[in-house]
Amino acid sequence: MDRFQAMRIFVRVVEAQSFAAAARELGSSPPAVTRAVAFLEEITGARLLTRTTRSVTLTEPGANYYDDCKRLLADLEEAEAAAGGAYARPSGTLTITAPVLFGQMYIFPVMTEFLDLYPEVRGRVLLFDRIVNIVEEGIDLAIRIGHMADTSMSAIKVGTVRRIVCGSPDYFARRGRPQGPADIGTHRVVASTGSSAPLDWQFGVDQNIRLSVNARLQTNSIEAARKAAIDGWGLVRMLSYQAVPFIENGSLEVVLSDYEPEPLPIHIVHPEGRHAPAKVRAFIDLAVDRLRSDKRIN
Repeated sequence: MDRFQAMRIFVRVVEAQSFAAAARELGSSPPAVTRAVAFLEEITGARLLTRTTRSVTLTEPGANYYDDCKRLLADLEEAEAAAGGAYARPSGTLTITAPVLFGQMYIFPVMTEFLDLYPEVRGRVLLFDRIVNIVEEGIDLAIRIGHMADTSMSAIKVGTVRRIVCGSPDYFARRGRPQGPADIGTHRVVASTGSSAPLDWQFGVDQNIRLSVNARLQTNSIEAARKAAIDGWGLVRMLSYQAVPFIENGSLEVVLSDYEPEPLPIHIVHPEGRHAPAKVRAFIDLAVDRLRSDKRIN
């Protein structure tokens, strides 16, 4: 059996979490998929998968082997593309990661436009509100909001976002507007946070004004916090792109703009030193043009 084809089958089984589903996606039969995995287990001398009637999960050796297979298959795809001249034309699978809401609002529209322009490309957009190791996880590009700490990556700045405090017109009509950061203590606050630790908000270009916020309501969902603010419950702090549509339609109004910290940069990030295939270069060209021309983040 061809080892690379067996690796492709193994990767599909892992990602589909099912032998039968992988067989359907590959246009193969379940017995053929089972034989491919058994072949790999024989040549590696390790059990790669734990199988039950309902699920397929990776063993510890299987998880390491899966990562290696992904990397080897990606390298093989790039080598084949280079030999066939595909470095001059976008093809293959392009995988991008971005923060959840930013990806929904800004990256998905760019990706769908990109796929319309390049029919030989398949797209994967992985949305996480955490930093993903794009090298270890085989991701081509990442959208990062904030100052770059990893200098091993190539980063292209495409915009900026502000940290803003908002409330609804109805709320301000009832409770008044804070005139300075210290006034927040007299207002109700709904905080978007994943932690139960005390909330410290920084204000000023140098972030030299620190305020411990006593939020009566906390949530790990910015959408829920924003909805509470739109409904007039209290103040919310968020990144400006998360509020733009609601500021534009009058549902939210910004306060304390004179005290905002320095804006945060938005970068497209990819591994430095790698010869980027055409799919990566073409997406960067399109995304840079679309994002830099978007007034909501510039």
